[in-house]
Amino acid sequence: MSNGSVSLYVHIPFCRSKCSYCDFNSYAGLESLIEPYVGALLAEMALWREATQHMDVATAFLGGGTPSVLPLTEVERIMTALRQHFLLTDDAEVSFEANPGTVDRAYLQALRSLGVNRLSLGVQSFHADELATLGRIHTAAEAREAFDTARRAGFDNVNLDLIYGLPRQTMAAWQDTLREAVALRPDHLSLYALTLEEGTPLADDVAHGRLPPPDTDLTADMYLWAGDALAAAGYQHYEISNWALPNRQCRHNLAYWLNEPYLGLGAGAHSCFGGFRFANVKDPHRYVPLVEESALGDGRPAEGLPPFLAGLRHIASTEQMTAARAMAETVVLGLRLTDGLPLKEFRRRFGQELISVYGAQVQELEAVGLLEQADGCLRLTASARLLGNEVFQRFLPD
Repeated sequence: MSNGSVSLYVHIPFCRSKCSYCDFNSYAGLESLIEPYVGALLAEMALWREATQHMDVATAFLGGGTPSVLPLTEVERIMTALRQHFLLTDDAEVSFEANPGTVDRAYLQALRSLGVNRLSLGVQSFHADELATLGRIHTAAEAREAFDTARRAGFDNVNLDLIYGLPRQTMAAWQDTLREAVALRPDHLSLYALTLEEGTPLADDVAHGRLPPPDTDLTADMYLWAGDALAAAGYQHYEISNWALPNRQCRHNLAYWLNEPYLGLGAGAHSCFGGFRFANVKDPHRYVPLVEESALGDGRPAEGLPPFLAGLRHIASTEQMTAARAMAETVVLGLRLTDGLPLKEFRRRFGQELISVYGAQVQELEAVGLLEQADGCLRLTASARLLGNEVFQRFLPD
């Protein structure tokens, strides 16, 4: 591969219990699989060493699942292997997701010593009834304690995840949660509207009338109120669902929104690399032996695949990116950013003016007040942030 950069995502699929709203690739009760799974992660990293040997890694993100259920010995194995197989820059952002009910000061201090420098705490709410609805294992007091402990452990870059638009949630309750979060003064806040995912216990409760459906109008009002409150508190709204203090934007997620290359390691992880999108097998029980087979593979490339994907039996799906698809995804992802997509960056990447490719779509969406051009960028108008999907679908190829 040519010189450049690549971001790394490391998926940890283990949880103490499965939250009621979660449809992520995560599992409770698989503690016996942790050690062999980490071994497979290390083997997968080794498989990518040659393809990335000249590429800088400026961001790595350990997500899940709940990475903080890993014993520190396993975290150390992962962090050591990351540095062994990849060219992490001296100032690399290394993020680690944690559940407030799974960490203490000794654990967090060890994470810092191992090179983790950004912590993301899944707080979701500061109300006991809402935490129970979501199936979270921590209390509001534990969330506050985890944040304070992270600061004492030396973390100067901490994100809090919050969820709004819950069944029976009132505006006052949401305002209390956000005010309490802001009072802690985290460096970053991610606010997500609840999505009822098919097959989850929470969706089943709503479908069978045990809980009312979320109020979509109230959810929109919660989002708008949050934007005003966070602006007043000094947070910059830099992506549809993300706010940060100055210079504390999540560099890893920015790589996604800028449609830059990334590798996903672990069960079910997705990658965008070398002109292909591909995904690992989801089941961690299958992932472990398939990575072992990949490490012993004969290296023969499958028809239509490049050499760097040769013999990787743990990869479940691949898709070569067409120029049309790459352009569409660059626009859709870039429009998630508050500043929007720089028109000169589109021209640099694709050798065409964005307007020459999407002139009809842009003209239509500008006419109805959903898109605007400012400071050399194409961006959503403030009112369009609630209608992002309506805009994005206009750019996707048929």
